[in-house]
Order: sequence, then structure tokens, then C-alpha cells
Amino acid sequence: MAPKKKNAAAVALGRRGGRKSGKARMDKMTPEQRSEVARKAAAARWGKEK
Repeated sequence: MAPKKKNAAAVALGRRGGRKSGKARMDKMTPEQRSEVARKAAAARWGKEK
């Protein structure tokens, strides 16, 4: 079975929107909310068993 080809225009559009949305989401959060998100991300990243 051949791998699927991605539409380059769709990939570029999705990446552009994804890059914008993270900053927009953080701009709408309070400092406490951003801290909580960062704390959860760090726990998920470093809390995995090897």
C-alpha cells in the first residue's frame, strides 16, 4: 500500500494557523492559567516511565 500524499497547500495553511493559535490562546489566559498549563505540560513531559 502506497503512503498517502499530503496536499502542500493544506499543510502550509494548517501550520500557519497552528503557529498563530498558540500565541493567541496564551494571550487570552491569565498568568495563573499559563502557569498551570506549563506545570501540566512539564509533568507530562518529564513524568513518563522509561
